[in-house]
Amino acid sequence: MILPDVMVHLGGGVSINGLRYLASHGRNGGMEDAAKDLGMSLATLDSYLSAQVAGFVGATEVSKFGTGQSNPTYLVMADSGQYVLRSKPPGNLLPSAHAVDREFRVMQALAGSAVPVPPVLHLATADQSPSGRAFFVMDHVPGRIFWDPALPEVDAPTRSAIYDAMNATLAALHDVDVDAVGLSDFGKPGNYFARQLDRWGRQYLASVTDPSPEMAQIMDWLAQHMPADDGQVALVHGDWRLDNIIIAPDTAQISAVLDWELSTLGHPMADLAYQCMQWRLPNDGKMRGLGGIDRSAIGLPTEAEYIAAYCARRGLAGIDNWPFYLVFAFFRLAAILAGVAARAQGGNASNPDQARAYGQAVPVLAALALDVTRDGA
Repeated sequence: MILPDVMVHLGGGVSINGLRYLASHGRNGGMEDAAKDLGMSLATLDSYLSAQVAGFVGATEVSKFGTGQSNPTYLVMADSGQYVLRSKPPGNLLPSAHAVDREFRVMQALAGSAVPVPPVLHLATADQSPSGRAFFVMDHVPGRIFWDPALPEVDAPTRSAIYDAMNATLAALHDVDVDAVGLSDFGKPGNYFARQLDRWGRQYLASVTDPSPEMAQIMDWLAQHMPADDGQVALVHGDWRLDNIIIAPDTAQISAVLDWELSTLGHPMADLAYQCMQWRLPNDGKMRGLGGIDRSAIGLPTEAEYIAAYCARRGLAGIDNWPFYLVFAFFRLAAILAGVAARAQGGNASNPDQARAYGQAVPVLAALALDVTRDGA
């Protein structure tokens, strides 16, 4: 997510479908290793997809993407083209986690909308899947993935255009008519943040053997400062950040938004605050944020400018309770990463070394959240 030592884009692969692909001779081993990890042979996968995916012919190679912790993801090469398969991981899983079926459903619903998504082709439930694990298949989308939010690979005008495209797409997502796209039942009624605090608080406590005093303090602060439900409901992505977005090969246009596992009906400020954490995260060799960087000098908006552009696009006069939304964003990410690290300890992580590194970010995120509780936004 945010740690450079867990971002394997630093070598050994090519960017494809917005994820860093490790070739079959790279660090993740060859085709046999990838097929074993997936839980089925290449021949079995070929037979299944040929029967289930229209136009699919002749699987020739399967290789695991080198990034991603929650749902293992694979590149499937076939005579008919290139596909991406996203699967639940093996092992005992927390309730409601690794929801590949939700990812499939929301991308299917958004097809043709103002929010670009990869074309999804097939969803295999656990009882249908040859591996016994649910998965879905989507088309590969060509383009670029950028892992460093400072965008050192491009010039200042392109940086500005990419951030503006992200802002416009986020506003478009929150303006989606959920009834019209068939997602009116995609979330629960009531105060979104109260539900989310309960969910991630329980999952954090279920994941760790020794909860930190800082995380307990943050959960108490959030409960005490919970805003009243203001009635805002939107389709929220849940993990809105630069490296979940495919940028077109030659322009700043967004070709596809990826990783919808955490999407739901919720409060739009959850997505906005989650991205704006990036402005506050350190850029110190251990974490890759925008803290300490002169954003204006390199063509990036400030946090205030990004928020203002979003509000203008959605016709909002401003945002109340911004410190609460930021603290919640830090807490939620810390809880997620604590769960990823716990899976590494239990032997169920997609990439154990990266998962353990994620765990090292939890106290940093907690400290940043506590800074906001003391100082405000």
